Amino acid sequence: MVDRQLRERGITDERVLEAMSEVPREEFVPAPLRDRAYADSALPIGAEQTISQPWIVAAICQALVLRGDERVLEIGTGSGYSACVLSRLAAEVISIERNESLAQRAAAMLASLGVDNVEVLTGDGSRGAPGQRSFEAIAVHAAAPAAPPALLSQLADGGRMVVPIAGDKEETLTLLRRRGQEIESEDLGPCRFVPLIGEQGF
Repeated sequence: MVDRQLRERGITDERVLEAMSEVPREEFVPAPLRDRAYADSALPIGAEQTISQPWIVAAICQALVLRGDERVLEIGTGSGYSACVLSRLAAEVISIERNESLAQRAAAMLASLGVDNVEVLTGDGSRGAPGQRSFEAIAVHAAAPAAPPALLSQLADGGRMVVPIAGDKEETLTLLRRRGQEIESEDLGPCRFVPLIGEQGF
């Protein structure tokens, strides 16, 4: 997976490649689909949600440029796979999932793998994390009509957020960088995600 699906398709951050090689993706995939765990595609995980294809997870992590000391906010825990990858790249991860059963399952899986720097919360991720927290990086795993203002307000100065933005015809994986009060935007390419359901989503 790492060489064919990631390195050959432009993932060059060695920390990301190492994390992707270490996390057992099959543990986050429903048992009947485990023979497809490392396929370059999204897979259903129940509750009308999916586990993103490996390249998308790696591309988001690479765009966040994590060095290991950051606090990361993740919106859309899903299976917990991406949170597990992020746990190896950052100091702390707060992950929010709107579906309670998925959140509980993901938290249990992360605990079983000994991951102790991820906190899984249940709630409306489009509204950001509870309390007045700021994050050096935010990863959104659902397509929004625009970057949710609540998430932008929690992005620290110099921080990065990756969010799929749903346009009229396609979705675009978008990198946002905060420079003081200014937000810089960069398109990372087309993508496909489930919609971000919530007050500041769909």
